[in-house]
Amino acid sequence: MATVKFEGWATAHRHPSGVYGGLACSPKEATGFSCDRSQNRCSNPQAVLRVTEIFFSIQGESSYAGLPCAFVRLTGCNLRCVWCDTAYAFEGGDEMSIDDVARRVATFGVKLVEVTGGEPLLQDDCVPLMERLLRDGYRVLLETSGSRSLARVPTDVVKIVDVKCPGSGMLEQNRADVLSQLAPHDEVKFVIADERDYRFAVERARTIAPRNAVLFSPVHGGLNPAMLAEWMLRDQAPARLQVQLHKYLWGADARGV
Repeated sequence: MATVKFEGWATAHRHPSGVYGGLACSPKEATGFSCDRSQNRCSNPQAVLRVTEIFFSIQGESSYAGLPCAFVRLTGCNLRCVWCDTAYAFEGGDEMSIDDVARRVATFGVKLVEVTGGEPLLQDDCVPLMERLLRDGYRVLLETSGSRSLARVPTDVVKIVDVKCPGSGMLEQNRADVLSQLAPHDEVKFVIADERDYRFAVERARTIAPRNAVLFSPVHGGLNPAMLAEWMLRDQAPARLQVQLHKYLWGADARGV
């Protein structure tokens, strides 16, 4: 990979991760970069994100379910959950600047926006994007797995952490420190495929619920929501049952909803 010239530096500097802004994009000569040597991280004021889709729909999950919401789906994911319904976001997408994303979101005329994926925190410039949306006056939701640190995520962002149950096949990817990084307004979601997953989720919910809202979501087309509801009533589970509302409205395979 070629070196990149940074304004104000005496010598060329290679980005330590081999990518720009968290994206595997073409190396290019550039000026106007800022670099934080202490964090071993570089950022570009004209940063680009790789975006799978931006759309306007009804929020289908979380305590914000049912509200009109703008969605920004970033490309890329480090996990491969068995029940994943957004595998189309693993690769591809289009490069967009933060300004371009913000302008597109503004066209929808709502002040609720979710940044999702894939795993949006794989892209370093997801954080400046959320900071920009907060400055523009949005209520910002972040849908993220339990596999990425939340340390850099702005406190005002509502983080919805999808802790992986055994049935996902990704149990070992949960980070032990993530739940300690949550603010009181953040939420924790468990996607549940079977009773084993439920037992895993309810045990953890009892320690999480005193501080954060907990959501139990049945795998769509896999676990009957009524069955999950019965288990929750039986055990007085400290969680909210949610279904993926958008799938009931427009079907499981619809995109852009």
